[in-house]
Amino acid sequence: MDLVQLEIFKAVAEQGSISAAAQHIHRVPSNLTTRIKQLEEDLGVELFIREKSRLRLSPAGWNFLEYTRRILDLVHEARLTVAGEDPQGTFALGSLESTAAVRIPALLAAYNQRYPKVDLDLSTGPSGTMLEGVLSGRLVAAFVDGPVLHPTLEGIPVFEEEMVIISPLNHTPVTRAQDVNGASIYAFRANCSYRHHFENWFVQDQAVPGKIHEMESYHGMLACVSAGAGLAMLPRSMLDNMPGCCTVSAWPMSEDFRYLKTWLVWRRGTVSRSLSMFVKLLEERRVG
Repeated sequence: MDLVQLEIFKAVAEQGSISAAAQHIHRVPSNLTTRIKQLEEDLGVELFIREKSRLRLSPAGWNFLEYTRRILDLVHEARLTVAGEDPQGTFALGSLESTAAVRIPALLAAYNQRYPKVDLDLSTGPSGTMLEGVLSGRLVAAFVDGPVLHPTLEGIPVFEEEMVIISPLNHTPVTRAQDVNGASIYAFRANCSYRHHFENWFVQDQAVPGKIHEMESYHGMLACVSAGAGLAMLPRSMLDNMPGCCTVSAWPMSEDFRYLKTWLVWRRGTVSRSLSMFVKLLEERRVG
């Protein structure tokens, strides 16, 4: 097994065919076919399921792809470290929408100024989607609702968010879930950790929400609540920075549900130079 084989395997796995991978890494298809067969013989397993003109990763192939990415990332980091170069290349970062909007714009600007060779690629979405991105290798790291207990992930807590219930201005006080039993609510998709938190708030107080309307943005939630169509839950930091925040009432949640920690997470053992410098800058700004 050598690095060339790993690079070829990664290209084929990500491109889905020998021909596409050959074009991607500028090699002849026959060379890739031979190298993949040699790698499978060396490992004693089939890494791909052959389906006509396409290759699909086998279960062993999926496991091996994760290790391949980690190995190649570490080799790249080692080369940069020995050369004494600043971080460079694409840094794919994921984030909760509220975190991206309120907490990290200044951080991203400072990182861009300090490391201009790094191409920051920011994606936003629910925690579930961001975690899937990190686990698959599509994202280097992501800001998600924590704590994160997945065995292949590690990270650090970075922000504390106060969660509030918003209601129409003329709504009676909301002190507990029983006060709004059966009310319609607005939330993100089912893989959103904030939505789970909101639903658990009802369950803990032996209440249930009414119809759950799935939304794509906090601005949409705010507009619906302001119009008198139901309730929503969001971070106070997000609400305070939104136009129209004064068109709704904000109610603090009970102490067990009031505060959530946002974590920055990444795959265990895959801290690239770009990520390590990002974490360092994040910690500097938190201390400052």
